[in-house]
Amino acid sequence: MKDFLIAILGLAIWISAPNAVAQTGKTVQGMLRDNESRVVAGASVQLEGDKDTLGTSASPAGIFTFNNVKSDKFTIKVSSLGFEPFARQFSFTPGQDKMTIPSFQLQGIANMLEEVIVDGVITVQVKGDTVEYATKDLKLREGALAEDALKRLQGVEVDKDGNVTAQGEQITRVRINGKDFFGGDVKTATQNLPANIIEKMQVIDDYGDMANLTGNRTGDSEKILNIQIDPEYNKGQMSTLRVGYGTEERFQTTGMWMGLTDKTQVSVLGNLNNMNANLFDFNTMGGGARRRMGGGGGRGGSSMSGGSDGITKVGSIGLNVRHDFSDKLKVYGSYSFGRDDNNTQTQSFTEYIGQNMGVDSDQDNNSIRTNHRLEANVEWNISEKDYLKLTPQFGFNKNDLDNLDSAKFYLDNTLDYTQVQTQLNGSNAPRYGISGLYNRRLNENGRNFFINFNYDNAVSENDYNQILDRLIYDPNNQDQEIGDIYEQTIREARNKSWNAGTSISYTEPLGEHSRMELTYDFNVNDYDNSDRQNGFDRDGNPIDNAVGNSEAVLNYSYDYDYAFASHRVGANYSYDKDKIKYSVGAAVQPTILSGNAYSVSESALIDRRNFNVIPIARFEYRFSRQSNITFNYSARASEPGVSQILPFEVSTNRTSTMIGNPNLDPEFQHSGRIRFRSGDFQKGKTLFATISANLTNDKIVSFNKRYPVEGDGIYQEVRYLNESEPVYSVNSFYHLGRSLEDKTYNIMYMGSVNYNKNIAYIAEDPDALEGDKNITNNTVLMQGLFFRYTPSENLEINPGARYSYNITKSSLPQYSQGNVSSFSPTLIGSVNITPTTIFGADISKTFNKGYRATENPFIINTYIEQRMLKGQRGTIRLQAFDLLDEQININRTVGDMLTDSRTNRLGRYFMLTFTYRFQKFSGMNPFQEERGPGGMRRPRM
Repeated sequence: MKDFLIAILGLAIWISAPNAVAQTGKTVQGMLRDNESRVVAGASVQLEGDKDTLGTSASPAGIFTFNNVKSDKFTIKVSSLGFEPFARQFSFTPGQDKMTIPSFQLQGIANMLEEVIVDGVITVQVKGDTVEYATKDLKLREGALAEDALKRLQGVEVDKDGNVTAQGEQITRVRINGKDFFGGDVKTATQNLPANIIEKMQVIDDYGDMANLTGNRTGDSEKILNIQIDPEYNKGQMSTLRVGYGTEERFQTTGMWMGLTDKTQVSVLGNLNNMNANLFDFNTMGGGARRRMGGGGGRGGSSMSGGSDGITKVGSIGLNVRHDFSDKLKVYGSYSFGRDDNNTQTQSFTEYIGQNMGVDSDQDNNSIRTNHRLEANVEWNISEKDYLKLTPQFGFNKNDLDNLDSAKFYLDNTLDYTQVQTQLNGSNAPRYGISGLYNRRLNENGRNFFINFNYDNAVSENDYNQILDRLIYDPNNQDQEIGDIYEQTIREARNKSWNAGTSISYTEPLGEHSRMELTYDFNVNDYDNSDRQNGFDRDGNPIDNAVGNSEAVLNYSYDYDYAFASHRVGANYSYDKDKIKYSVGAAVQPTILSGNAYSVSESALIDRRNFNVIPIARFEYRFSRQSNITFNYSARASEPGVSQILPFEVSTNRTSTMIGNPNLDPEFQHSGRIRFRSGDFQKGKTLFATISANLTNDKIVSFNKRYPVEGDGIYQEVRYLNESEPVYSVNSFYHLGRSLEDKTYNIMYMGSVNYNKNIAYIAEDPDALEGDKNITNNTVLMQGLFFRYTPSENLEINPGARYSYNITKSSLPQYSQGNVSSFSPTLIGSVNITPTTIFGADISKTFNKGYRATENPFIINTYIEQRMLKGQRGTIRLQAFDLLDEQININRTVGDMLTDSRTNRLGRYFMLTFTYRFQKFSGMNPFQEERGPGGMRRPRM
């Protein structure tokens, strides 16, 4: 790995050396605007002279720059969809080495330039895979956050837990000015960044750095949010401090400081509370320089801090730094620490579909998680043609779990047994990795070379202490106990894994609008695992391994080492002209799954080889500057997980056994997605629609044997196999929005249809080699209608309603559960009673139907706050949360089992908080800003 990295750095330096010497030319810079003096971003700009043919694109600020210009006379040509072509000649005066050209004014084509707006309607631009929203005209109060601005954007939703979805897909990463902020953590940015410093927000279908540099958009996209800071806020500082205390001993202390200069940005965040308000999501890692390929074995125990279920005490602190040493060398990264203590109580009923079996369960779970995350990025524009990026990453997760599960098991609607399971788990999971990429533009016509790599290493050490205490009852006399089981197991599992890979791309232009790309990808996931367990009886004596002892399965010692490697070689042809853009091609992908598994007395060889042919297809048609439709197809292979491939019995107690299958083939998944985006932004209309489908060949499914054993109750044995029938899912979403009367009235109508096909095999015979095939079809329908009335910053009313219907059908006749539905009307609003006094409320009622235990919570949250001090820097808020104390979470999950669950959430409390905010930016009076300063996330009303 070290030699490979040195080779990449050496190659970059060798290529850049002659360019560094040769860069003695001149510089040309200019700006593009339309006839309304608005910035034109993303336009194609060319400089042509007797010694030069150079090309670039206008930045988001409409600025273009050419370095190393050799010609004394040259022509600037500009082309952009929706505008008339532009060309003009320029000349350097003797001795002049830098030219700044006054703004070019591009003339719009009347029937294409649809982002022209009437005053007050949000400016929205569709640019290929990006939907861009201007934010300066949003009607936001002083102290509004980025999250508040997102709620005003058409096609964007923010739920009560702070999760953000755009056009029906969840936002998974956030960047500020194009760079990851705290590793891309979504809520960290949206719930802490003040809205008044934001110039625009971009929702992007991101295909990774390789796609951004080469234009090769293959694989699945990731929905990300890029927040552009207004340039006038690039020098200064802002800070927020909030303290609060309430009933039920609720408390909150949060703080933020951000300092900015032209070249440096530093942010410090801290948070301490017992109100489920997590600052960081430790499931999120920075994007790095290469996308990691999937693997069933995992990456060593990453975890997410907290969650909305249960009650969580949170403590966290973080630092984010970005510094531009020059226009060519930029460094940014972050460190985050978090500790959360969560207690969750869950009541659930599980039906084993097709077997007339069910379990009533009450769980009390306490988990304490400690997380560290350190990431850095180095970006070096070695020359105009060479670019290098390196991303090292480090992390450490520690998790301690204490779980108590009390359950009643029913067979044919008759009590079979009751049991109590206790579980104490401890885990430590350090990890580190590095990724890098190098890109070289070989000429100005599009010839390009790209290479990237990654290496990740993770170790997970897990210790388990579990006790099963079961009482079995006579089915003919429910008051009579006929047997009992008591078993304790102590287990140590050590999992080591590493992943490495590289991607290479060579692009050759075939004409003005077409090109050919050759690609090669290599990826390997390697797993080295050991698993040791010993069983003990009620008196603490070790369980005997004697032949015939049914409890002997609790004693085992396994080692297994296997790897999954794939090579992918492909070629695709791309065409891009005016309204049409497409790519077609194909790739071949051989895969190898190999390794060994062994115990004291047994061993198994793992050796599976597959060969896949993968079509490459992407199509985009631009109806106009603001409307387009795209289609994308991708495919990938995924290896089995650790538990699925180990060919030995793994039993936490003698009634529950898992046996893997070393002959499993990797899954192969096909994915297709169609997106349509359109708008008449002069009239405030927007329409987003998406439909996606996944089809998996050789899907790894479970074979579940559940059978009664006299005196012991029900035994369960789980095995795995590849399904010969394709397994698929289809998801669709649409959003239709309309803004009227200077954004005073906003109507949003949205809906979705999601379908999933699940397959599992079940049997009630312990000796069965084949089971009954159960196909479970699950369809979820959703419709929503929301209205927003905002005549000014001082009044906002948001009524709305959402209805969902969950349909589950099984191919087996024993399935008995009905369909479920949920109807949720809401009313959210706030009003300025005086210029400095604000009252707000969030009211919702949920009507659930069809669940085993149905509750219809009525949630009322309200607050009143008073602004004070010079410039309204201070705010005192009195908040009431869940006045009726009915907060609860009801959920249904469907697979080979159907589970209805009811989980506790943060209940009624009252809190008094004081918030102090300060902003000072160059050239601005901190007391006279257009919109007041933002602050830390306040708890949900």
